[in-house]
Amino acid sequence: MIPAELVTLRDVLRWSVSRFNEAGLCFGHGLQSAYDEAAYLLLHTLHLPPDRLEPFLDARLTAAEREALGVLLGRRIEERIPAAYLTREAWLGDYRFYVDERVIVPRSHIAELLLENALEPWLGDAESVGDALDLCTGSGCLAVLLGLTFPQARIDAVDLSIEALEVARRNVADYGLNDRIRLVHSDLFAGLAGCRYDLIISNPPYVTGESMRNLPAEYRHEPAMALASGDDGLDAVRHILADAPAHLKPNGLLVVEVGGNGAIVEKAFPHLPLTWIESSGGDGMVFLIERRQLI
Repeated sequence: MIPAELVTLRDVLRWSVSRFNEAGLCFGHGLQSAYDEAAYLLLHTLHLPPDRLEPFLDARLTAAEREALGVLLGRRIEERIPAAYLTREAWLGDYRFYVDERVIVPRSHIAELLLENALEPWLGDAESVGDALDLCTGSGCLAVLLGLTFPQARIDAVDLSIEALEVARRNVADYGLNDRIRLVHSDLFAGLAGCRYDLIISNPPYVTGESMRNLPAEYRHEPAMALASGDDGLDAVRHILADAPAHLKPNGLLVVEVGGNGAIVEKAFPHLPLTWIESSGGDGMVFLIERRQLI
């Protein structure tokens, strides 16, 4: 697939970016451009450090390396498979997680907020979280970040998909958190009777019906149940807001990601004093609310 006259990593990188742009690939699963994704796929396949491209740009590729790259890049272009599914890994900050088609590719703004400031100033300090919940955990990445951010916390990671929980179990084990993270098969709060938390976070399904009908091919490789949430994208959010007070401690905090649906959420819940947290994606992506404001 890779033309014979392309001999160095620099050659193949340039060629890959051109082919990705020519094919009209969609980026949005952690990497935002043809260049970033091509560089990542090349470095991963060649077993090179993911943040060290420059020293290797003029290195010549072996025949075996060219063949491996040709297969991987060909699948990305022809099958429109997200890069994370091709490499079986996704990154949130400096943290690597195993992923496959049983879960959506991790790309949560909540992860950014946990890693940058541990949700300060809304939480006092790391020791103020004794019990935490990651609702709709998927790959378990946010549950793992909760465990790393709040070292004293006991964490429940909940998902409706048994297959997703199998992936989460692998990631929890990879970070040595089996003794602190409990995986729960449940439809939102249904299996959590009597459980109360200092912090609940959720990156639930929130894609609207119209958006589901117009998803780019890359997103159609992800589990639809982890994306779709009714015509306005708020089916899961409605249940979470309604049931969260019964599962939050008196000073508990709820944090929910809703993608680009901020305006829809504000219109649907005008009576709630939601606080929108700024992230790299802008305002209107993640809101938080205290238990006392929900009752």
